[in-house]
Amino acid sequence: MRAVQITEFGGPEVVAVREVPEPRPGAGQVLIDVARCGVNFADALLRENRYIAAVTLPLIPGIEVVGRTADGRRLAAMISDGGYAEQAVVAEDSAFPVPDGVDDVTAIALLVQGLTAWWLIDRTARVQPGESVVVHAAAGGVGSLAVQLAKLRGARVIATAGTPDKREFALSLGADAAVDPAADDLTGALRAANHGDPVDVVLEMTGGRVTDQSVAALAPFGRLAYYGMAGGVEPAPVPPRDLQRRSATVSGFWLMNALAYPEVLGKAYVEMSGQVAAGELRVVHGGDHPMSEVRRVHADLRGRRTVGKLVLDPTR
Repeated sequence: MRAVQITEFGGPEVVAVREVPEPRPGAGQVLIDVARCGVNFADALLRENRYIAAVTLPLIPGIEVVGRTADGRRLAAMISDGGYAEQAVVAEDSAFPVPDGVDDVTAIALLVQGLTAWWLIDRTARVQPGESVVVHAAAGGVGSLAVQLAKLRGARVIATAGTPDKREFALSLGADAAVDPAADDLTGALRAANHGDPVDVVLEMTGGRVTDQSVAALAPFGRLAYYGMAGGVEPAPVPPRDLQRRSATVSGFWLMNALAYPEVLGKAYVEMSGQVAAGELRVVHGGDHPMSEVRRVHADLRGRRTVGKLVLDPTR
């Protein structure tokens, strides 16, 4: 079968389409013909050997797929690797049936990005109606869904994005205000966007000064949920005494840990699918690309030239 394989770490040039053996399902697994596979920022970090988990080469990247089984079932699933391929093996107990009316791109977007946004808001930050929620990188896959899910919870949403077009886009999704994360005084800008008050929740995946100044913007009992470091710079350590003074919380989240709770993830996937069907939740299609163009897709993703959910079509 055709698949994208990485045999060395590096830039987009190291991803290449090759002929590889077909995967074989084991106990509790099922083989699917992949209709679409998702592309995530984590794939670029993995390719550069900068991912949170250890990586062994050679490797077929891709951790989310949608497709059909031999008996015709349409399933979406997260996997450890192997998604950039014509066929993939998925675990039966962690595969989600895709409802009619949910297209392939949406089915993919509700996996890593949708479930991350849902868990951050529902379980990590526990957003309540009337609270203020800062969503960094609000034009991205997770951010665009988090803006909408926070609004559905009744929150005031402050989005950040690096260009005027992306900030306008975040406002079109329902954000109440949009801020440039490059502002010299980001803490002051976030508070100004919240009518001068400190903020209750921050969803943060940039790192460096963005994290540092976001922590400083937190209100008493505020929560910052840290789920990535796209900027490549570690934030400064937060002294526990500073957190105590404001009864604030800084927590980390990695979706792979949530895979131990398939029933919770399954309910979240059904909930978001229903919101899509009802017109309450909009998945932003960021590009449906042939698998043969994977190098260009990775270059655009790493260069932050993308908006919404990117997918690859293994049949092209």
